[in-house]
Amino acid sequence: MAGKDYYEILGVKRDASPEEIKKAYRKLAMKYHPDHSGGNAANEEKFKQISEAYAVLSDPEKRKQYDTFGAEGFGQRYSQEDIFRNVDLGDILKEFGFGAWSFSFGNSGRAGRSRNFSFNPESVFGGFNTGRRQSAPVKGRDIEYELPLTLNEVMTGTEKSITLTKPSGRTETLTIKIPKGMVTGKKLRLAGKGEPGPYGGPAGDLYIRSRLIPHPVYRVEGHDLYMEREIKLTEAILGGRINIPSISGTQLSLKIPPGTGHGKKFRLPGQGLPRMKGGGNGNLYVIIQVQIPGKLTERQRNLVKELADTGL
Repeated sequence: MAGKDYYEILGVKRDASPEEIKKAYRKLAMKYHPDHSGGNAANEEKFKQISEAYAVLSDPEKRKQYDTFGAEGFGQRYSQEDIFRNVDLGDILKEFGFGAWSFSFGNSGRAGRSRNFSFNPESVFGGFNTGRRQSAPVKGRDIEYELPLTLNEVMTGTEKSITLTKPSGRTETLTIKIPKGMVTGKKLRLAGKGEPGPYGGPAGDLYIRSRLIPHPVYRVEGHDLYMEREIKLTEAILGGRINIPSISGTQLSLKIPPGTGHGKKFRLPGQGLPRMKGGGNGNLYVIIQVQIPGKLTERQRNLVKELADTGL
């Protein structure tokens, strides 16, 4: 797989849209599908290549990985099983009345070990049975479920119940233990809780992806928390101490040095969100907002004038 230019194989530009990629695959599949080309070995090999290219470029995540790491880097991360997992080419090929076609790929695999395995598009292409040789059952599609979580739930961990609707229309309710530190984008894998595999194959997996609900006080970046804290002009000039609410509910004391400017950022180590697999907590960053009074009393105005006369 190393060195393959999937865009060149399909004859599309690198910024091609999903519709352009699908159209290019349809055109090439019509030309090179073994059922259409009379079993020509060269055409069969070409069909393998365009199917592999489409399996990668039609999947947003695989395409992103391919564009980011290049052909060789992608080949080190994705085996042929990975490339064709959850790919359904059947809708396209059934338009042409094509049946199944089994063939073997030579694959370098994730770790660079040379091996062959049998890839059978019959499971992927929709279940045509032409009497050609069969391969092992194909795993069902993985499911990804986005789960909204509050900041406190991420801080302490929690249990959540979710309801999934399966392709059969049957619903299933699952209770999931959410570990602390599951910030936005983190995933949990529940093996075998995805869609059932075709023709008796194993079920796919369920991935629970977290999404933090916005908090009125804290902004979250990774495991770090950011908050703004207003102080008086005199506190900024003279310094002092202020109380900062932590996400755990305690009050933290923050020293404000004399001459602290507007926008100054202070770090409170270990007062952020916990990490899922240990390693401590992130940090809490306090961004100072200096209040400038809009109206002054007569005494305040006179005092400010006196300060101005001193050159302050």
